[in-house]
Amino acid sequence: MPARHRPKYDRPMATRSPSPRAPAAAAAPEDTAAEVLRQFRQVFNAVKTHFQQVEKKVGLGGAQVWALSTVRERPGIGVGELARALDIHQSTASNLVKALIEREMIVALREGADRRAVQLKLLPAGARVLKKAPAPFTGVLPEALRRLDERSLRRLNKDLQLLIQELGADERAAQLPIAGL
Repeated sequence: MPARHRPKYDRPMATRSPSPRAPAAAAAPEDTAAEVLRQFRQVFNAVKTHFQQVEKKVGLGGAQVWALSTVRERPGIGVGELARALDIHQSTASNLVKALIEREMIVALREGADRRAVQLKLLPAGARVLKKAPAPFTGVLPEALRRLDERSLRRLNKDLQLLIQELGADERAAQLPIAGL
């Protein structure tokens, strides 16, 4: 059947979005909701695909690779600072660090005046992983968000707050790495 005569559900995904010539207000709310759902699927699939590539290539999860890259960029960083850099809860960062220490990718040293605090250092095995890991180390979503202009980010932030409110989503989930979802 020619493409223009195929039923809507039989068309490739790329041709399913509304025509750019059609005004946005003309779409029925159900059509708009379906389009937004498809966009979320595209975002989630892009993120999932990247993390699968990372895992397949280096045998570590995306959050672990991001943590390794942060330790490489900031030798001597503490666990609390690492948690802030990755924007995750400190207990989550502690678990990442523990796993990386067990795999001999990083080491935790107690140096300097305050011997209670640990300083993290990258080991050669961690450096080898980073050489093989596909970029971006932070993940594709944080990288894409960084490239958006400030106005778009503010609008997206406001709209996502409304969606989160509608979902009744758990606020604690905001501090879990996406790679672990």
